[in-house]
Formats: sequence, structure tokens, C-alpha cells
Amino acid sequence: MSIKVIGTGFGRTGTDSMREALAILGYGPCHHMHEVIGNEEQKRMWRALAQGAAPDWNQLLSGYVSCLDWPSAYYWRELIEFYPTARVILTYRSAESWWESFEKTIARGLEQSVDQESLGLALIAKQVFGGRPGDRAHAIACYEANVRAVYAEVPPERLLVHALGDGWEPLCTHLSVAIPDQDYPNRNSAAGFRSRFSLN
Repeated sequence: MSIKVIGTGFGRTGTDSMREALAILGYGPCHHMHEVIGNEEQKRMWRALAQGAAPDWNQLLSGYVSCLDWPSAYYWRELIEFYPTARVILTYRSAESWWESFEKTIARGLEQSVDQESLGLALIAKQVFGGRPGDRAHAIACYEANVRAVYAEVPPERLLVHALGDGWEPLCTHLSVAIPDQDYPNRNSAAGFRSRFSLN
């Protein structure tokens, strides 16, 4: 089994809804932070990678057909090279909208985390945001830099930018599959989010 879809978007850009959408379309199981939370071996391997271990993508993503959200989204450059035929999806929302959601959810979880080896602190806080995830201007700059990099580095024929609310049609066109006879998923709103990064 090989990865067929790679997500490059930050958490809080609709990744959980996209995870479910990909499963509905036959691109599951999809690797997402949820997978790390509930699996000690996943946790061990991804923590080691965040600490500098050499990546073994076939092992890290064994059994998965797609991947998105952190931790894999941080390594999108390596992944799109390792899986050259995979389609790429940038889940997207405006930077201000992203920050409003991130601040209420992930940023708060990071503030409460005490496990320095957790992916929340070791990867997201330190590497994605340079140790400043709670600094609004800095975090937004990191978000916007990631978006620019994806646009600049991913060949346009491989890339779909999927904004919140875009629904099935652009996604199904990108993947050359039929639109399913059900509503596009709507999961993991900020109001229902529970902090999880101290657990990883």
C-alpha cells in the first residue's frame, strides 16, 4: 500500500473533515494526529522523527492510503518527493480565520502541555512555530509562509487548494472520482475541540 494523497495544510484548516471525506472516497485509512493519539507505536515513531531520527516513510505510514494534518503535514516536502504520484491537497482558510480557530484550540493545548517530548511541543510548537505558537503575528506569518511554499513548490497539476466550504466537487475532480451521494463532512469545530497535544 502506498500513499495516494498528501495534505500540506496546518491543523485547523478543515483537516478532520478532509480526513473523513477521503475515507468516504476510498482513500482511507488516512493518517492524521488522531492516529498518533491512539497508538503507542505511532507515538514512539513520530516522536523519534521529531527528535531527528531518519525518516522511514514506509514504516511511519504503513497501512495508510492518505495523510494530512500534523505531524505528517510538517514533512510535506519530503513526502511529495518520496511519493511522486500522490495527489497533494492544501486545506486552506484565511490567515485571520485560521488564527482565531488555532488560538482557541491548539495554542491552548500547547500552553497546557508539560511533556517536552510530545509532538505538540517538540514538533508543532518548536519546529512549526519556532517556539512562539502563541505569538499571533509570528504564527500567522508561519501559516502564510507555508501556504506560499506549497504554491511555489508543488507542481500545479498535482495540487488542489481546498478552502473551507468548497465541498465535494473540487476534491472529487482532483482525485478523478464520482461525487458521493451524501453531504461533505463537517467535523471538529473549535467549540467541540478538546486539547490533545499533551497526550502525544
